Amino acid sequence: MPDSLTILAIVLMALVTYATRAGGLWLASRLNLSERAEAWLEQLPGAILVSLVAPAVLTSGIPGALAALAVVMVALRTGSLPAAMVTGVATIVVLRSFL
Repeated sequence: MPDSLTILAIVLMALVTYATRAGGLWLASRLNLSERAEAWLEQLPGAILVSLVAPAVLTSGIPGALAALAVVMVALRTGSLPAAMVTGVATIVVLRSFL
């Protein structure tokens, strides 16, 4: 069983995380952003995802590149993020076991 200091740390981290997200949403609702700024903010989650995934794909060799390609193809064809994720995981597992 975790001690009380660990639980306190987890609760405080959750509160800080919530506060930053809620604060950002509150602040964004108070600002009048231009259409260009709003369009930029809408693209931000995709850019962050690419910045997290790209290094892993580039350093995992051929299996990673093929799995990424499979993910993109399934995502574009089905529009389903869960299906794309399952495809990527299954592809990388299979390719790593054979290559």
